[in-house]
Amino acid sequence: MPTRARNSSLASLAEKPNSPFTPGEPVPVELFVGRQAQIEEVFRYARQASSGRVESVFLCAERGMGKSSLAQFLRELCSKELNMLGIHVFLGGVTVLDELVRRVFDQLLKHSCTQSWFSKLQALFGGFIRQVGLFNISVTFAPPDDKLQQLVRSFPDALAEVVKKLEEDKSGLLIILDDLNGLADQPEFANWYKSVVDYVATHRIRLPLLMVLCGLPERRDSLSRLQPSLMRIFRVAEIERLTDEEVSDFFSKAFQSVGLKVAADAMKLMVTYSSGLPVLMQEIGDATYWANKDNVIDKSDGVEGISAAARNVGQKYLDPRVYRAMRSQRYRGILDKLVDSPGQTFHRNTVEQRLSEEEKKVFHNFLRKMRDLGVIEPDSERGRGAYRFVNRIYPLYMYLHKAVRRNR
Repeated sequence: MPTRARNSSLASLAEKPNSPFTPGEPVPVELFVGRQAQIEEVFRYARQASSGRVESVFLCAERGMGKSSLAQFLRELCSKELNMLGIHVFLGGVTVLDELVRRVFDQLLKHSCTQSWFSKLQALFGGFIRQVGLFNISVTFAPPDDKLQQLVRSFPDALAEVVKKLEEDKSGLLIILDDLNGLADQPEFANWYKSVVDYVATHRIRLPLLMVLCGLPERRDSLSRLQPSLMRIFRVAEIERLTDEEVSDFFSKAFQSVGLKVAADAMKLMVTYSSGLPVLMQEIGDATYWANKDNVIDKSDGVEGISAAARNVGQKYLDPRVYRAMRSQRYRGILDKLVDSPGQTFHRNTVEQRLSEEEKKVFHNFLRKMRDLGVIEPDSERGRGAYRFVNRIYPLYMYLHKAVRRNR
């Protein structure tokens, strides 16, 4: 690109507003769409919790379905409508109860440090609070190990004390525990959670608390195996794909927020290849936003955005070895025939019937390669020759990559 044209392009980007899309992060509350049934259900339990009882909800969905975004929306809703103090605790990498409990109280303090009621929590936790950051405007919760272990054992009593301190300011607590991967396979977590709920019930503690756990179906299954009676505690809210109308509404809101119009053919393209999955909606929307050079998102912007989104999904969410294998010329024809839609299962015989003679010769090697890489595994429930993708991101990437070539 000539220097003058490149400088002009960079100047144009510098003047462009920030993208309204947030790939890899919860969607901003003002752009949230859909999930009305789940919102109404969880809000019902939140209202019951605010009256003085413990409620537990498990937000259950596959990867990329928007669990964290829904949880964040519910936190804002319960704060506004029920005056609950809500915190969102991310537990990525956490495998022990001590750190889970420390993060819960750490988030309670961080969320409160600029509020009028913070002095009440300071009086409760005393020397365990450390002022951090520039001008000491933030805090962290740092009790000694023995005190932290005591908090693990007396968790419901400690929360009840927090509620009592804040009863003039808040109607109750909403605690969201997100990303349970490191804890859901731990018997200690399953037994501890059950004991917390049982303790409140048997000691008749008034504890207005809604606990929301966000996790994959297999994490819920794991907790069920470890502590079967735990499942009776949870209200399960399952999250499915968004409808085409909801996806269109999301794109319209997002692009309108930065003054962009969307042509009908571009909207149809983005909606189709988003497949109702928030992770793809964010990636496609963001890539299309940056592809646009005027105030109208047209079909060419959509095609370019889908192409960039496919690349981003592959690079961000796939193991490098898987990414290279899926881009292999040797397997491209097989991959194209494997995914007409981003489903999670397929049958060997069904796919083989669609392959060319050359593709059939390498199909066995393809299946073995994908199994060795951990992309697919046998699906015993569907019978001999059936496979399922281990991660929904894999068929999503194949589907997007195929769309790119189809629309060029």
